[in-house]
Amino acid sequence: MTEFLQYLRYYRRIHKQCRPAEPEFSTDQIPDLTNKVVIVTGGNAGIGKETVKVLLSHNAKVYMASRDEKRARVAISELRDQTGKEAIYLELNLANFASIRKTAVDFLSKEKELHIMYNNAGVSTVPMDWLTDDGYDMTFGTNVIGHFLFTKLLLPALLAGKETSPDHFARVIWLSSYTAYLSNLRYDTFRDGPARKKAGYALMYFQSKFANVVLAHECARRYGAQGILSLSVNPGNIRTEIMRYASAMDLKFVDIFLKLYPVEYGALGQLWAGTMPEALKHNGEYVAPWARVDAPRRDAYNEKVGTKLWEWLENEVGEK
Repeated sequence: MTEFLQYLRYYRRIHKQCRPAEPEFSTDQIPDLTNKVVIVTGGNAGIGKETVKVLLSHNAKVYMASRDEKRARVAISELRDQTGKEAIYLELNLANFASIRKTAVDFLSKEKELHIMYNNAGVSTVPMDWLTDDGYDMTFGTNVIGHFLFTKLLLPALLAGKETSPDHFARVIWLSSYTAYLSNLRYDTFRDGPARKKAGYALMYFQSKFANVVLAHECARRYGAQGILSLSVNPGNIRTEIMRYASAMDLKFVDIFLKLYPVEYGALGQLWAGTMPEALKHNGEYVAPWARVDAPRRDAYNEKVGTKLWEWLENEVGEK
């Protein structure tokens, strides 16, 4: 019932974002990205793969951070055939703190600067008995906690990267969804227990996407003055593999109620946020389809909400 009331409160905004007008932004507008170092998590499929493709086409040096090396290598080969450029594989398991730390060390041994970081990877509708290796809900742990730790570890490279950017900013992009309007944060569900099981996988996904809006704003509040541009992006409702674990009922709901768009549309928002000069005017804000700044939930930019989540995450990912 709570999620339904949230839907009613934000109905007009959700409806507009689920049925957006045709895009005004085109990837042809992206400036040359020569000498830009970029990481795209989950870059081997879906929106992430399309994002890597466009970045390579504009001469960026792109690291494809993915858990499945075989799938990543296939994607890198396909993109090489399409663009003439080759992405670099970076092994990353966002559901394992040790893997994230190892990946960060590996990246920092190769690159001293990072100019654009796309926290793009995500899971949805996974079975409720799936937990991360560190004991968190798989959806929230992958979509939020893993990306938070990875970003935190790469902050030195981001801060170094802003020094060599013409606009003197490095960028961190957090992928969200229209479902960010449908839930607040329920801290007793982030680890396994009765509250999490009662919440169910849909609510865990909603929370993760709201958390990414909160984190984007809080990251900008904490690091904007040091040259970090941080934005959350709703990519739109895109036809990808993200619901591969969904039930037949969930898939039927999507087919009936949601219009799904091609993956090329889904990459537009985060490409605009990560590359375009206009995005610098909107540090900490929420980008709706297709690359249009909009207002999130009322509490998304609340400093108490952001501080609580950031400090909770810092405590969870800190060395025990």
